[in-house]
Amino acid sequence: MNLEVTQDNLYLFLAGKTAWMVDRLREATGISLSEAFSRIYSSATYKKLEREDSKYWHLGPVALYEIFCEENEKKEKP
Repeated sequence: MNLEVTQDNLYLFLAGKTAWMVDRLREATGISLSEAFSRIYSSATYKKLEREDSKYWHLGPVALYEIFCEENEKKEKP
């Protein structure tokens, strides 16, 4: 049995982490489900998460959400 995480099987880790982040974003902001998915999937955090070599898949959803929030704070500051 191959237990190695590769780019080909990384998708198995993403759904649960992403769903938690979307729910938390909706709770925090009151935005719609589709808008929350859009923000998460278009974020720099998700772009890193979907790359095996970033090792973001090692992180839990809480840590990923915190990184997402930090990156968005930086974008919103003048």
